[in-house]
Amino acid sequence: MLNETLNEIYNKFRINFYMKVFSKFENREATLTTVEAFSMECIMALKGPTIAEFAKMMNISAPNAAYRVNSLLQKGYIIKEQSKVDQREYHLYPSERYMNYYKISRSFLDTVSQRCKERFSEEDYEKLSELLKIMNEELMPELDLEKFKTH
Repeated sequence: MLNETLNEIYNKFRINFYMKVFSKFENREATLTTVEAFSMECIMALKGPTIAEFAKMMNISAPNAAYRVNSLLQKGYIIKEQSKVDQREYHLYPSERYMNYYKISRSFLDTVSQRCKERFSEEDYEKLSELLKIMNEELMPELDLEKFKTH
């Protein structure tokens, strides 16, 4: 039962995102490919990765990662900032252009979160928050993003 419910929730978030993104394609050029969208999600999750960290997370070669990063740079979806610690390294961050794209996904999440707050008692809402935090921090060790960082 929980498995099915989680799957349905995950699908609804994705479908809502796709519906909103595709509706925007009529008004502008669709320049972000599916693979680039996946790449951007990983760059966002890693919070300022180097190209090597991005390659490690995506399990791709460094040249392949560099190719993807250059494409995203050319399209204006990411910016590279030189590391203050090691000037040979650059960290990748989403640009304002990508953040506008990302807001499409985030807005529905905010709506559902607000609906939960309105629907559940304060105690149930806090418990739901606690359970989701445990899922995030303890029950998905395969996706501990710190293991991809080189520090």
